[in-house]
Amino acid sequence: MALLNFRKRDKPGTPPVNGKVEALLQGYSIEVMPRTAEKVENFRDLLPEGTRIYVAHIEGTPIEDMVATAKRLNAEGYPVMPHFPARIIKDRTTLADWIARYQGEADVKQALLLAGGVDKPHGDFHSSMQLLESGEFDKAGFERLHVAGHPEGNRDIDTDGSMKNVDDALRWKQKFSETTDAEMALATQFAFDAKPIIAWADNLAAAGITLPIHIGIAGPAKLQTLIKFAIACGVGPSLKVLQKRAMDVTKLLLPYEPTDVLTELAVHKAANPDFNITNVHFFPLGGIKTNATWAIENGGSAGVPAKDASPKA
Repeated sequence: MALLNFRKRDKPGTPPVNGKVEALLQGYSIEVMPRTAEKVENFRDLLPEGTRIYVAHIEGTPIEDMVATAKRLNAEGYPVMPHFPARIIKDRTTLADWIARYQGEADVKQALLLAGGVDKPHGDFHSSMQLLESGEFDKAGFERLHVAGHPEGNRDIDTDGSMKNVDDALRWKQKFSETTDAEMALATQFAFDAKPIIAWADNLAAAGITLPIHIGIAGPAKLQTLIKFAIACGVGPSLKVLQKRAMDVTKLLLPYEPTDVLTELAVHKAANPDFNITNVHFFPLGGIKTNATWAIENGGSAGVPAKDASPKA
């Protein structure tokens, strides 16, 4: 049974839903890996039908497992967005083969293109820009392509701690978006402090980078777990939000929830309707069931709405 409009706001002990946060959560997406998806008996018990699900491709995961996961999710009623990490794709022939498998077996029409967390490329590709330049996604008729955004920079790309190379890449991707028929957006690394996220998004808009932003948010998790992932993923200055919380013994053992960062972003969005953060993308670091329950209880139950489209649509 598809769960089209299910909420737990009336559950005893559940706080009332914040209307601004609820509005921001409409059309949220979430990420899984094949090995975590295997543990979910039925995604319809967790997520509203129509919720976009990214399938993360970690180095060493066979493409067969990725395609099987995408096929299953599509059959259960979810738009699937698999990762295409450039540095683990050997060559153009491999890229074309992956695309053909996803389309032929799982009816995939959208993808997240990124460099991938691998130091040494496995073959010809080292960046998402090279994947876009290959023309394979346009040739295959992909309807939507997302690329990575980094609100706090990326030390793998800018080793000096600046934003120069990251910003140059975003300008390139903006220009590319004007030449492709696919809808494009930025899907970002997660961060924990709304103020630098807002400043980053506003700076992009001022620079003429108008790609819609799907902001990465870490879902509820144990604080120790979250700090471990944040360090491993290279989260920047907003890591201090977690470290400060860890110093408060009254909060140390309580699970982290993204209420504060989302509330501040939602309030800003409500006051500034043209703000270019359009969607929330969850990283379920504390487990997909925990994250999905939190999202539903805070009003995120509408699947993928019309606002998901970029201005080209």
